[in-house]
Amino acid sequence: MSEADRIRVRAAALALDGGGGGAVRDKPDAKADVFADLGSPVSPLRARASVATSSSSSSGSAKSPAPSNAGALALAGGRSHSGELTAESTPPRLPGHRRSPATFPAASSASNGSLQDVTRLGNEWYKKGKHAEALRHYDRAVALCPESAACRGNRAAALAGLGRLADALRDCEEAVRLDPANGRAHSRLAGLCLRLGMISKARRHLTQAGHLHQSDPSEWEKLQEVEMHQGRSIDARKVGDWKSALREADAAIAAGADSSRLLLAIRSEALLRLHKLEEADSTLASLLKLDSVLLYRMGANPSGMLAESYVSIVRAQVDMALGRFDAAVEAADNARFIDPGNAEVGMILNNVKLVAKARAQGNELYKAAKFSDASIAYSEGLKYEPSNPVLYCNRAACWGKLERWEKAVDDCNEALRIQPNYTKALLRRASSYAKLERWADCVRDYEVLHKELPADTEVAEALFHAQVALKTTRGEDVSNMKFGGEVEMVTSVEQLRAAIGSPGVSVVYFMSIMNQQCTLITPSVNSLCSECPSLNFLKVNVEDSPMVAKAENVRIVPTFKIYKDGVKVKEMICPSLHVLRYSVRHYAVSSS
Repeated sequence: MSEADRIRVRAAALALDGGGGGAVRDKPDAKADVFADLGSPVSPLRARASVATSSSSSSGSAKSPAPSNAGALALAGGRSHSGELTAESTPPRLPGHRRSPATFPAASSASNGSLQDVTRLGNEWYKKGKHAEALRHYDRAVALCPESAACRGNRAAALAGLGRLADALRDCEEAVRLDPANGRAHSRLAGLCLRLGMISKARRHLTQAGHLHQSDPSEWEKLQEVEMHQGRSIDARKVGDWKSALREADAAIAAGADSSRLLLAIRSEALLRLHKLEEADSTLASLLKLDSVLLYRMGANPSGMLAESYVSIVRAQVDMALGRFDAAVEAADNARFIDPGNAEVGMILNNVKLVAKARAQGNELYKAAKFSDASIAYSEGLKYEPSNPVLYCNRAACWGKLERWEKAVDDCNEALRIQPNYTKALLRRASSYAKLERWADCVRDYEVLHKELPADTEVAEALFHAQVALKTTRGEDVSNMKFGGEVEMVTSVEQLRAAIGSPGVSVVYFMSIMNQQCTLITPSVNSLCSECPSLNFLKVNVEDSPMVAKAENVRIVPTFKIYKDGVKVKEMICPSLHVLRYSVRHYAVSSS
């Protein structure tokens, strides 16, 4: 494109943006809520006929008063909205610029048409929710008109839709720089800042939008609500009121600051202190997906820490609680690098390093079979971090090697109090219960583990032996109990009566190899037999053994009957796999 063409396209964009310094007259949005409408692109670039009309890819339309600035009017060539590109029979011309009428009109018209077309296509993709496709077209529009606030605003909306909030923020800021009198641009920038938790900046641009008659009271209410809850959350964090800190952080996020790294960091730390480690880690993962560049603009926050330093401190503590000690030290070092003068950062860094060192020493001593010394090393780490489940679990392993089973149970209990679904701690506690012959507790733990790890044969076998031991202590007959048996085929009424009359729970499966539903469910029956080794699984082929089916009054297959100590407790005809699994596991637990 020649220089003359670029000038003409720029002139068209100025007409779009309200060039000439006049107030911008964007179309009013369908929604009164500026923040909710943050992602809507501006009106499509359209050529208009001599009669002014209004059309936009944004919802809603309205006419705006004619520009009061005569220079802007002449530059735009006449327009009805700042969101529309208008065209006459010849493209707009900058004052004082002269050219031969025959030299560039076709190229200029093509340039204007190209801008108009790519923006229209971008808006169409945006309305379909295809933000990546919309961005591709908006990128072309910005390349054609880099000084167009409207083109920047469109691209910011697509970037926000793709979650690229840092890039969206830059385009919103550029739109305001290009057209400081554009109230709509200020409103959009304020909305994006609010999402990111930049309260002061959101207030500044919302104030500017108000001066340009582009804000309403509801926008201020949202900002004030976010600011109130964020302040309360920070205050609660300072005094260690973690329930309040979590509640207020969630309220601020729900009110509009859904992408605030600071609030997500407070939420993650509060969850950590409330012993909800998986949720804390999940929140941290969401936080780390956001652009860290945004947080450097926020300055000091909790306890006077720089916001990005605080994020690193939270990350270090979550990593340490979940046993990621090297990552914890790295994150704490990063916090110190960002905020070297902060006392709390220095204290936490020192603790993290001491805990990581104690854990490493304990592991080396354990590998060397120096279990007593290893337990002392882990205890040293717990002095600095008394809520670390990994150290408690590791020390429990030492107690087990030293055959101090009660102490092992106590440390496992503490680890599970902090992290309730800590599988390794649950395994060690179940094993310790077995050594202490506390069979009811042992069976309970192994049942939880078996549900979480159904394919683990070691857990299944341990559960079976614990169940046998428990039944034995209760004086029950365990002579027919066997581990890992296959589904037994029954061919006579006498065989069936003997099997279901034995102590324990028996599951009888009446089937036919010609039945499609039986073909589908048989593999699941075999799996249940492996998963529930304490139950006796029997199978009757009604075609080969019709007398057995007749004796049990079975007319439809598949049919399942469950017996407990010789008494029928449940019958299911053509059950779903979900119902079958639930019922079998229910009676497996009740038989323990």
